[in-house]
Amino acid sequence: MNVRYVDWYESPVGPLIACATDSALCGLSFCDADRLQERLQALREQHHATLLQGSNPLLAELRTQLQEYFASQRRQFTVPLSAAGSPFQERVWAALCEIPYGETWSYLQLAVRIGDALATRAVGYANGANPIAIVIPCHRVINADGGDGGYGGGLWRKRMLLDLERGQGTLPW
Repeated sequence: MNVRYVDWYESPVGPLIACATDSALCGLSFCDADRLQERLQALREQHHATLLQGSNPLLAELRTQLQEYFASQRRQFTVPLSAAGSPFQERVWAALCEIPYGETWSYLQLAVRIGDALATRAVGYANGANPIAIVIPCHRVINADGGDGGYGGGLWRKRMLLDLERGQGTLPW
């Protein structure tokens, strides 16, 4: 049986729903309470899995690491990841993990990093399809002109995460 564990976290940037196997985190997304059932159904379909609500050791470690991150005590996540996508998406997501804490790259810089300077639009789509928010730091990507760009979790969350990483305060858990 294909099983995923799901857990719900209240965070300073709103509720998060995490999805994991016994060995790797495969999803972390923003999820308000009124959309929880919809999000759970999407996870079932995406992973073709039975969902068990509650934590496992990996999700417990994620909770600890998220608490440390929001308290400005962690700059890098170490939970194992399993982000399934196309080969192109997976290259983009790997490159996102190379963006240093507190810094931002433009979509063009990210495209150059993966070896295709003409792929900025495709990089943007892959960035938007990132299944593991915060841990795979898609919030660190901005427009070439320095503008915020987009963010699936809402621009207010992107700004809060970037402000946190730039040392402009901690967010209470």
